Amino acid sequence: QVRVVESGGGVVQAGDSLRLSCAASGRPLSTYVVGWFRQAPGKEREFLASILQSGTKRSYADSVKGRFTISRVNIKNMVYLQMSSLKPEDTAVYYCGLRVAGAQDCGSWGQGTQVTVSS
Repeated sequence: QVRVVESGGGVVQAGDSLRLSCAASGRPLSTYVVGWFRQAPGKEREFLASILQSGTKRSYADSVKGRFTISRVNIKNMVYLQMSSLKPEDTAVYYCGLRVAGAQDCGSWGQGTQVTVSS
C-alpha cells in the first residue's frame, strides 16, 4: 500500500511563490499518474494539475495555467507543485492524489497541506 504525504504549505502574501512537495512511500511513485488538487472552505475539491508516470505529459486547470508547474523526480519518489503569482483565491488545502494507469479516479491521497495567501 502506498502512503502519500504533502508538505510545503504555509502563509504567504499575494504575488509570492511556494513549492509544494508530495512524497510517496511503500510503492514506486513511477507507477502512478499524480495529480494536485485543492479544496477551499465550502467548495468542492478542484483539479489543478496532473503528470503522467514518465513526466512527458502535464495537464493544468485553466485557473492555474501559466502560474503553477507540476514536476516529478521518480527516483526520489517525489512530485512537486511550483506555484507563483499566488492570489488570495488560491487559499485552500492542497492534496496530492495518485492514480494507477487505467483507473478513472485517484485511489491514494495524502492528508493535505494548507496554503494561505493574504492580500
